[in-house]
Amino acid sequence: MPVARTRSVALLGLTGSIVEVEADLSSQLPAFIIIGLPDAALGEARDRVRAAAVNAGCPLPQRRLTVNLSPAALPKHGSGFDLAIAIACLAAAGEISAESVERAVHLGELGLDGRLRPIDGILPAVLAAVRAGYDTVMVPAANDAEARLVPGVTVIGVASLLDAAVHHGGVFDDRTFEAVPAPDRVASAGVVEESHGDLADVAGNDAAVEALLAAAAGGHHMFLLGPPGAGKTMLASRLPGLLPDLDAEEALEVASLRSLAGQPLSGGLSLRPPFEAPHHTATAAAMVGGGSRLIRPGAAARASHGVLFLDEAPEFPSAVLDVLRQPLESGTIAIHRANAVASFPGRFQLVLAANPCPCGNHGSKVGDCICPPAARRRYMARVSGPLRDRLDVQLFVPRITAAGLRIAAEQPGMSTAVARERVLEARARAASRLRETPWRTNAQMPGPWLRGAGGLHPGGRATADLDRSLELGGITMRGYDRILKVAWTLADLDGADSPGSEHVGRALFLRKGLPQ
Repeated sequence: MPVARTRSVALLGLTGSIVEVEADLSSQLPAFIIIGLPDAALGEARDRVRAAAVNAGCPLPQRRLTVNLSPAALPKHGSGFDLAIAIACLAAAGEISAESVERAVHLGELGLDGRLRPIDGILPAVLAAVRAGYDTVMVPAANDAEARLVPGVTVIGVASLLDAAVHHGGVFDDRTFEAVPAPDRVASAGVVEESHGDLADVAGNDAAVEALLAAAAGGHHMFLLGPPGAGKTMLASRLPGLLPDLDAEEALEVASLRSLAGQPLSGGLSLRPPFEAPHHTATAAAMVGGGSRLIRPGAAARASHGVLFLDEAPEFPSAVLDVLRQPLESGTIAIHRANAVASFPGRFQLVLAANPCPCGNHGSKVGDCICPPAARRRYMARVSGPLRDRLDVQLFVPRITAAGLRIAAEQPGMSTAVARERVLEARARAASRLRETPWRTNAQMPGPWLRGAGGLHPGGRATADLDRSLELGGITMRGYDRILKVAWTLADLDGADSPGSEHVGRALFLRKGLPQ
């Protein structure tokens, strides 16, 4: 058969597109040509495929081979098309069954010795194949366990090109290849594993614990300001433990992002929300994603359905912080390139922590601040006003005193297990109230709906203090709406049917509890 075809997957961000790999065998001078907008790594597949086929014991014919990757206008990157190209060429030469080859999607990189090497992004690629209607996927043996995380698909893990050819009906000399193992990787810098400590470890900071509960129950973003040693990092690290488990679709999306980023998926799918804490030297590309060829997700994308924690926020470059403004509003991250736009999910909870000034003592009862007012203003101005306006909870976290420590020892704080039950109950109340809407948490409610059908109208008794703050210019209209959202969350935590003036007052404090 002079022309044979199979399928592979091209990833653009987290979105996968099926690519038809066609191979044509003609009786001209020997050559190997790949067309269809390949990048440099994919163009080098000519030499990898020929050498791998010879060393695997299933050589390609010495004739002209033309491989087309369709659709031709779709950018294609990386070496993950090697297996599909080699299989299509063998089918065109009549060495294996063209019908069997056409029914499967092939993913994997070939080594010169004929063995298949694992590739990054196998999970989103298999998901794309399943969603396109294909039920059989062939992958390198090292990617087999990861590919099997996708339900409803038959996964064929092979160690070499010879094993793949034999599976498709090829008859060759029997040879045994040792599978290439998965790379021994550790989680990238900034990734914190699932052990986050217990909320009961937080001593003597009841207002901060209430703020943390509100953030978890309503999905609100937080800004924690306080002197060094006040417990800001401890509080932020406890937040993932308060969040509900991920559902199956969210867990697959989180795992797909980790797969695309080249991080290990040890133990299969995790139902716990992720926690990302990048260093303040991170660039904008490291924060939201990027890359010259394969566009990889950044820390904000990997934190989807979980928590993104930026410690020492003013030390981050202003441009890096401001790239988060659009994801905070839309819940998506778009990486624009000249010929394509890659999209990643970006619905995370942002937690910023900062010292109130360069020396850290401004607003503290212990220690004198040595920073002049101009230095304090410059330091805090590194976190722009528009970004701070998008943070629902803004709280000053003081240092605990010796007396507070003794009281905390006598009266242990709320544990993570108890706090999580309160959060789940509050989220259930919010979901029941919002069941006729497209939103599920209070943080997702838009302002116009909140002030209308949401039940809290400006000018009412419950919002009197809030209206006064708006009139005096203490808050913006965006801030007004966000305070109403936090008030609803506090009412849900208390089991109230609707927020009262007490809830609005507490929400106003959680929004403006920073030293001036």
